[in-house]
Amino acid sequence: MTKYIGAIDQGTSSSRFIIFDKFGQPVASAQKEHRQIFPQPGWVEHDPLEILNNVNDVVIEALGRAKLNSSDLDAVGITNQRETTVLWDRQTGQPLYNALVWQDTRVEAKVASFIHHGGQDQFRSRTGLPLTSYFSGLKLNWLLETIPEARNQAGTGNALFGTMDTWLTWNLTGQHVTDVTNASRTQLMNIETCCWDQSILTAFDIPLACLPTIRSSSEIYGIINIGPLKGVTLAGLLGDQQAALVGQTCFKPGEAKNTYGTGSFLLMNTGTKPVQSAAGLLTTVAYQFGTAPPHYALEGAIAITGALVQWLRDNLHMFETSAQIETLASSVPDNGDVYIVPAFSGLYAPHWRENARGIIAGLTRYANRAHIARAALEATAFQVRDVVDAMAVDSGIALTALKTDGGMVANELLLQFQADILNVPVIRPTVSETTALGAAYAAGLAVGFWNSTEELCVNWSPDRIFMPTMDERTRSKLYASWHKAVLRSFDWIEDQ
Repeated sequence: MTKYIGAIDQGTSSSRFIIFDKFGQPVASAQKEHRQIFPQPGWVEHDPLEILNNVNDVVIEALGRAKLNSSDLDAVGITNQRETTVLWDRQTGQPLYNALVWQDTRVEAKVASFIHHGGQDQFRSRTGLPLTSYFSGLKLNWLLETIPEARNQAGTGNALFGTMDTWLTWNLTGQHVTDVTNASRTQLMNIETCCWDQSILTAFDIPLACLPTIRSSSEIYGIINIGPLKGVTLAGLLGDQQAALVGQTCFKPGEAKNTYGTGSFLLMNTGTKPVQSAAGLLTTVAYQFGTAPPHYALEGAIAITGALVQWLRDNLHMFETSAQIETLASSVPDNGDVYIVPAFSGLYAPHWRENARGIIAGLTRYANRAHIARAALEATAFQVRDVVDAMAVDSGIALTALKTDGGMVANELLLQFQADILNVPVIRPTVSETTALGAAYAAGLAVGFWNSTEELCVNWSPDRIFMPTMDERTRSKLYASWHKAVLRSFDWIEDQ
């Protein structure tokens, strides 16, 4: 009987379940959005129970579309939005608060205090990360300080912390675990030892008892004992961007991919030794398969790309569906000298400016909504260029081509402009949703569905290659104007 691998892809905007065959091809999928909760400016929350229910819904729907049962699955992997922080009651399973999303900036004052007393990079040598509101550790600190009795409960292990992989795994199997990729995004794990760092726990006032056990990205964590996947082996855990790196089969040092989702994330495999960045990038764990040594990556994290399209859709009502932005943006030949810097949560790599805020610059009465739509797509490409340039400085490797994936790669105007502004080919693979594929690969390797990474590489194939056509003078002029706009976004919040 033919067997398959399932992948739960729990993202920032939605949850999906995708079923893959032996060749890495999707057989069926289902997707469901969840609410984005904005209690205050800069605060972003999700309801963990809504997400859990949505995961069960999409599993049922995808299995139904494929006319399969859970017994047809050899294993399931989970990939997830990283850094999003959940604290829940061990006894009741109830969240003690909404999940604090990775974009949430409520701990900015705490970040500023740490920076004032020790500098932004005081934990970078151990964690690979600068101090910023992005990561989970200070979010957890906020929850422990804000929720009554939370600190006492966490200290006894009766309140449990996790990122979304941990939350889902605990609900599905009862195991309180995470993998090295997600743990590396908490700012609480030492990336050399892949263990929780007690000195950082002390600095952040976080008890060890509430933290999950750190495991590899590909091993058997347990058997799912509840819901529509009951009886299936859970065998893969990967943060979403690391999962996309695996799905793109970037297993050799120097191989890189960029995922275009709510934010955008460019990762380059650097091998089995972490490379500390001197250009504003993150050092992170790329993956660890079973007992093999972990592989590391340099990462450029961009907070807002697809989310800017959602903002134009939902807040400004410029179009009804996100896909319509391409038609609107294509109706004008250029951006009309309009630039959008989407620093809604500050700026991430390579700038790391907590006090930046979003701006639209260069407006004249000539500009219309099509120019703004085009500027929104170009903002994504410009931010990726910023990261690519920084990565070349750190790695000493000039990018010769960029593998892409994620929901936005259906937008051909974006990918052509990306090739033009980078001046390198941009490659869209046959399977563009490689985040879920990476989680499936991790799970399949653990149970022998696939035998080696070489077997996975055979599955990868390009769908289309976008070649640069822009002349150097135009490219330089556009990029210079972009940087002028970026500088205007700095220091909007003056009390940091």
